[in-house]
Amino acid sequence: MSAEFRHIVRLAGRDLDGTRKVAYALKQIKGINIRLADAIAKKAEVPPDKRLGFLSEAEIRRIEDVISNIDNYNVPSWLLNRRKDLETGRDIHLITSDLDLRVKGDIEREQAMKSWRGYRHSYGLKVRGQRTRTTGRKGRVVGVKKRRR
Repeated sequence: MSAEFRHIVRLAGRDLDGTRKVAYALKQIKGINIRLADAIAKKAEVPPDKRLGFLSEAEIRRIEDVISNIDNYNVPSWLLNRRKDLETGRDIHLITSDLDLRVKGDIEREQAMKSWRGYRHSYGLKVRGQRTRTTGRKGRVVGVKKRRR
């Protein structure tokens, strides 16, 4: 066990708060939620209730290895954020800027196909079937027009 405490731990290209417990600190990485963070801690054989700043270098390397090679550690596919990827056909998990770039590429593909979702994205409207009669008004005049006398 590491004798010294580190307030900031560099993990997966991000500075994490060393005072938080392992699962909650991993949650700060974009693309990792609390359930996946808990699964990562278990696969890396790190106690999830331990503070991140007290972990040794070996434990941090194990966590980083699990995050980067999550498909080798038999994590359930329902925890992954990119199931049946269009390009590879495999279940993968993306984090940080890779996630942002892939989502942006998906939206551009929908727009190029001229699908209904792409149309909604390009016009800045709600995409997932929400109501638009009263909500989702951005930058336009809101309210009822007064009748002139």
